[in-house]
Amino acid sequence: MAKAPDATAVVETKGYGTVGAPRSPGPAASRAGRGYPSAALRSGRVNGLDGLRTLAVALVLVYHVDHTLVPGGSVAVDVFFTISGFVITRLLLAEYSRTGTIALLAFYRRRWTRLVPALLAVCAVCVLLATTTSLWSFEGSWQAVGLAAAFVTNVFRAMESGPYSGGPLAHTWSLGVEEQFYFLWPLLLLLLLRRLRAQKVLLCTATLCVLPFLWRCVLWNPDATHRIYNGTDTRADQLLAGALVAVVLARLQADDPRLELLRTWAGRLAVPALSLLALVAWQVPITGDNGTWTALWYTVGFLGVAATSATLVAGLELRPDTWLSRLLSWEPLAWIGRNLSYGIYLWHYPVVRLLASLGVQDGRLSATVVLTVTMALLSYYLVERPFLRRAQRRASSRQRHCEGIRPGLRVGRPNSAAR
Repeated sequence: MAKAPDATAVVETKGYGTVGAPRSPGPAASRAGRGYPSAALRSGRVNGLDGLRTLAVALVLVYHVDHTLVPGGSVAVDVFFTISGFVITRLLLAEYSRTGTIALLAFYRRRWTRLVPALLAVCAVCVLLATTTSLWSFEGSWQAVGLAAAFVTNVFRAMESGPYSGGPLAHTWSLGVEEQFYFLWPLLLLLLLRRLRAQKVLLCTATLCVLPFLWRCVLWNPDATHRIYNGTDTRADQLLAGALVAVVLARLQADDPRLELLRTWAGRLAVPALSLLALVAWQVPITGDNGTWTALWYTVGFLGVAATSATLVAGLELRPDTWLSRLLSWEPLAWIGRNLSYGIYLWHYPVVRLLASLGVQDGRLSATVVLTVTMALLSYYLVERPFLRRAQRRASSRQRHCEGIRPGLRVGRPNSAAR
């Protein structure tokens, strides 16, 4: 899924009434970063990842227009999963290293603000076209809107036995996977962070990466492809692979020799990793019944792509000086990935179906790109950015309010650090 940047993540709400309200850690714990000394240092944007988002969403768009051009183009969704797991976990660890907790309600509020308004705009247009036109591509839009808005399209698709349905919003299955992960992973991560030492948190995350692979092996049979492809439990290793990279990097201090070794090899392997993913997209048919190959792909293949994507993510994070990082950080490419990738993903599939129902054949790919980017720009400037700015103002107001209260509290009852 073309995951847009966490534009509100820089605003950390420390107000009262949130789940996991911040505690007052001791100076020693604060200095040690609570076992994650590099977490706060590694919480900024990575332009190379934004550029990678642009390439991935372009690949998905081409795949849905004409899958014969890139038979394995759906691998771009796997890459998005890994990027999302990395970015979200990095932000959560940065918050934990600063405050000793994770404000879950604030996190969920940011996710809602970032994802839902733009999604509802797409849903509204689909319903409008379904009720005012006779276009076949928008039949069943009411059901599709309900599933998409509840982030359960993937659950519905997993239960299907024949060709996929879902109308103009069938592609929101990946949003369902990500949102379900976003709901569960912060809860589990906070539990691990509070109960275990940092090294064991890392080991638990690595173990969790393997469990979906084992579960796919248990579930596998030729009739289980829909269940495996769409299940959050069966695709979680691709998100957790990114989370594992975030945990490893947060654990290593800047002068740790293991970090230098990791930086060296991540830089060397980033280009081969991207090349392998490109080869898969170009030559490997992922969906459909291909006998033994399908069995291999739907069991070990997803884990292999997760490991390859995680290697690429680590290379872009650790080696911004390489030619690949500089190329993907090219400002137009990074800007699109940072601001438009989510909108492009949301709008491209309804546009593809609209043009198909209108009988557009010649220049269909070009028309899809132009119309999709236009709708994504409108979504960004008219829906997404206004909601994000409003959320940032509210968060800043709450933070100023809390900062205004705390000095008074300290005067009335000084804490041990003040004494």
